[in-house]
Amino acid sequence: MINHRTTFAAGIALLTLTTSAAQAETKTLYVGMNGGNFERTYLQDVFPDFEKENDVKIVVVPGTSADILAKATAAKDNPQMHLMFLDDGVMVRAIGAGLCQKLKPSPELNEIASSARLKDDMAVGIDLGMTGLAYNKKMFDENGWAAPTSWMDLADPKFEGKVVFQSAATSSFGLHAFLMFNRIEGGSEENVEPGFEKFPDTIGKNVLEYIPNSAKISEMVQTGEAAIFPLTPTGVSTLQGKGIPVEYAQPKEGSVMLMVAECVIANNSEPELAQKLAAYLLSPEAQSKALAAGNIVPSNPKAKATTPEAERKLEAFHGYMKTAVTLDWDAINAKRPEWNSRWNKTIER
Repeated sequence: MINHRTTFAAGIALLTLTTSAAQAETKTLYVGMNGGNFERTYLQDVFPDFEKENDVKIVVVPGTSADILAKATAAKDNPQMHLMFLDDGVMVRAIGAGLCQKLKPSPELNEIASSARLKDDMAVGIDLGMTGLAYNKKMFDENGWAAPTSWMDLADPKFEGKVVFQSAATSSFGLHAFLMFNRIEGGSEENVEPGFEKFPDTIGKNVLEYIPNSAKISEMVQTGEAAIFPLTPTGVSTLQGKGIPVEYAQPKEGSVMLMVAECVIANNSEPELAQKLAAYLLSPEAQSKALAAGNIVPSNPKAKATTPEAERKLEAFHGYMKTAVTLDWDAINAKRPEWNSRWNKTIER
């Protein structure tokens, strides 16, 4: 005679074991990236499909590129993250420090232009952008000011006390603006003397506040403190989406290429899964979602704009790219600590 209670109990026990085993198999990947728009876009719109298909949970470790690099460096012998997104210049430093492992060949990687693939495919662009100028349209309209056209507009006396400048020691935007000013004054990435000598009495005279990153800009535009500041077209679009009256302006000397790149962290605990996620994030599907949800400009040319508005933004972006400037990151990184110290002592006092 079958003991139904025993059979039922055994079935429940088996189900419990099966469920526990399934839960135990759910792995977690940690991805270091910029917070705010990036974190929101990837968590809400890009990661979920990969999580479902691979029974994995993805957790974002938010921070600036400098923050993420510091975390990865501190944990180099026992990595806590699996992937990281860093601004291109910072990524070059990460690769040099042995923090990245070579990306595996994949159809998705093959679709990315060589200009967006860093040395030996140790990292690859995931978001293409550039730093130019942004301005408070409401303030400009009220004062009858024409839209800015040059990096040197930051030094225009009419903007005294109205320039907000991201720290060149902590922000790519601030560093880009400083190095373009340095070029205009006759310097180069090998020679920043003109920039350091002339900045305090030109742009420096107009700066209301040096900020560590761009998080405060929305507030300072709304309070009428900020008139003009370095920013990306994507950053401007994000602010516009919140109803903040800003516009982007492409400087005549060119904007500065700013590519956010991804790398798989060397010696991480889930190398296969991390490589699989890296390839997925390069796919047209993933990048189309990132474009639609967060104005994140695709590095994969097969990614599609899903709305007429996104298509217009993509066209404008490609127009800006025609005059974008690429900096010499090897020269920059060789002297960056020295520059940071000098910036903090002589400019951002």
